[in-house]
Amino acid sequence: MLSRYKTMNQTIAGALPPDAISLSEEKQAMLAAIVASSDDAIISKTTKGIITTWNPAAERMFGYIEAEAIGRSIMMIVPPDRQAEEVYIIGQILQGRKIEHFETLRTTKDGRQIPVSVTVSPILNKNGVIIGASKIARDISDRHLAREKQAILAAIVSSSDDIIISKTLQGIITSWNKAAEKIFAYTEAEAVGQHISLIIPPDRLSEEDFIIGQIANGRKVDHFETIRRGKNGQDVHLSVTVSPVVDEQGKIIGASKVARDISSARHAAENKGLLTAISNTSDDTIVSKTLEGIITSWNQAAEKMFGYSEEEALGQHISLIIPPERIEEETYIISEVSSGNKVDHFQTVRKAKDGRMVQISLSVSPILDDNGKIIGASKIARDISDHLRLQEEKAQLYDEIKALNDKKDEFIGMASHELKTPLTSIQAYLQILNNDMPEERRKDFLRRTGQQVKKLNQLVSDLLDISKIEAGKLQINPEPFDICTVVRDAIELITYTSPTHTVRFQTDLNDLLVLGDSQRIEQVILNLLTNAIRYAPSSKDIDVYLSEESGLVKVGVRDRGIGIPENKLTEIFSRFYRIAENKNTSGLGLGLYLARQIIERHHGRIWAESKPGEGSVFYFTLPIEIN
Repeated sequence: MLSRYKTMNQTIAGALPPDAISLSEEKQAMLAAIVASSDDAIISKTTKGIITTWNPAAERMFGYIEAEAIGRSIMMIVPPDRQAEEVYIIGQILQGRKIEHFETLRTTKDGRQIPVSVTVSPILNKNGVIIGASKIARDISDRHLAREKQAILAAIVSSSDDIIISKTLQGIITSWNKAAEKIFAYTEAEAVGQHISLIIPPDRLSEEDFIIGQIANGRKVDHFETIRRGKNGQDVHLSVTVSPVVDEQGKIIGASKVARDISSARHAAENKGLLTAISNTSDDTIVSKTLEGIITSWNQAAEKMFGYSEEEALGQHISLIIPPERIEEETYIISEVSSGNKVDHFQTVRKAKDGRMVQISLSVSPILDDNGKIIGASKIARDISDHLRLQEEKAQLYDEIKALNDKKDEFIGMASHELKTPLTSIQAYLQILNNDMPEERRKDFLRRTGQQVKKLNQLVSDLLDISKIEAGKLQINPEPFDICTVVRDAIELITYTSPTHTVRFQTDLNDLLVLGDSQRIEQVILNLLTNAIRYAPSSKDIDVYLSEESGLVKVGVRDRGIGIPENKLTEIFSRFYRIAENKNTSGLGLGLYLARQIIERHHGRIWAESKPGEGSVFYFTLPIEIN
């Protein structure tokens, strides 16, 4: 291989001045060894662009071995959109001009484009005629990546709401972002080059000595609360975090300071939560990406939000966290950023590693390189799941309050009607009784008046019981009682007040003691019997069942009335609930609600079974055991 580079050296030697042509074999061998071992690609070509030499570094850089490259046009490594550069370079070489440190892109065998810095010199023969060019190419990918990272950092610093300042160890300000201009009112031109004491009140200069002392010893200063002074003399309360700045050799050469205005926290305690969120912006996800959507940075908040580590995310497409049905949003965002537009507070959904969907608010800004070219996007994402959930809860609460208000209005209307009806009847009966009439008819009107008084009393009692339940004061006085006797007494009472109906009692029990409030249980049975009469106007038969089952006493009341739709069988036990189909039947919708409350306070259960048109059966059970 060295012999090939010796040949190249001889060619080059022919291009050198006469006093340098007499290269010894030893020097030629040395030069060939240097070319072969160089980390830079060294290529020679004719004035027509035909490759004549190709060193190992060129093989490593471009992927073509020497046998593949020699004899081919140099255009094989020049991207189509940059071939005019090669024409320009050959033109310069033919005029005897050297081209130094020309930064461009070249294409590898596998199609990758790599940034390179090229230096090209003419090759002359022994007669001084230009016969080709010698090209040295250096891979500057690391330098290019560093520039991109610098651009990303500059975009974040520029758009940050936090003050970001850098200074030397002597306290001389070296950078000053827009937030610093806004807070302190000094422009960048006014601040850079000044001592940091420009913004430090005289009575706090000792703090700077402490901070610089910590930084010089490699220590970070976190969340240091202090006061700084603006151009207008106004003091600003700040939380300051200061970190050492080190050079490539790891030597500390300065300090980077991030300061957050916390003035408002001292004036409004009610804004504490908001100020805490503002002072902890590091809790927001910050991600940067190329215009092709490739993730280039991923902070700890992103790891926490989405579950992917930095190593897992970097180099992946941003679709890693985008649900498939929302991928078009990314196309829209990239198009806006590519046009130089910022996307503010864009609410969307992203997908975490564990499959969770995260509701977020996005702000996306363009990232510019040194030439002002848009090369990517900086994205700040905030989890708004709690905010959206609170909105949903508020909306639901509003609907519930509205529904309750509607029920209240309906109840007031029903209560007015139900209370007024017996009062009107009583008034009419009393007026009739004031007239002369046979004794038998007078007794009939007195009986009717008594019934209306009883109805009115029951309505008032139900309302009082509701109030007691709401206040937690509904009295249950448990003591042993015979359930058989209570059921028979209730049947006897309802038969007396409703003689037109027949109530059949079916049981195998003579007596059975249970522990409970006998008056409240009788109230439940009477309510069920009253409903059986009220909602079965065309039927005169009612069945009552009493049995013992697995340590429970079970009571049932069957009517043969209009029945209840299956989807209403649970709702009928709600307060003020009345089935729409039965609006013409009097009642406040309180009886079954009270019955359920009484039975549940006895550790029992109440339910209904029904088919529309076939009647209903209401059951309740109570524990039998008496301790």
